Amino acid sequence: MSSVTAHFDLPLDAAAPGWARTAVTAVLGGWGLRDRAWLDDAAVVVSELVGNAVRHGGGQIVVDVEAYGRQVIVSVADGSSVVPRPRDPDGTGGLGLRIVESLTVRWYVESHQGGKRVRAELLSSPGDGVTEAGTSRTEPS
Repeated sequence: MSSVTAHFDLPLDAAAPGWARTAVTAVLGGWGLRDRAWLDDAAVVVSELVGNAVRHGGGQIVVDVEAYGRQVIVSVADGSSVVPRPRDPDGTGGLGLRIVESLTVRWYVESHQGGKRVRAELLSSPGDGVTEAGTSRTEPS
């Protein structure tokens, strides 16, 4: 199975979720994963994870994207060791991890360099996935 990876370092800044959305969708599109609805879902997931890192994390934010065929994993690391937990929505938030849960196969938390990394396995991308060159395979017509 072919695999490709990308890595982004982002500052702890309110604009970081937007930067992450733009970078991740550009990378996934460059790898040949171009289904618009699926890319929109991927953008929402990374935006929610980075938004949580900005609000509740610390230090620099690190975003990694890994694609193995049709399977894509996004991860967001920050300097806080506090493990995120879904909570009931209120006037200040509470929907982010529920949204991530609805758009992924699963998400989980790992220790990462004194902080944490939240990994989210996206639903399989439509199409044939990526090849070693980072482009999607197409079947002959």
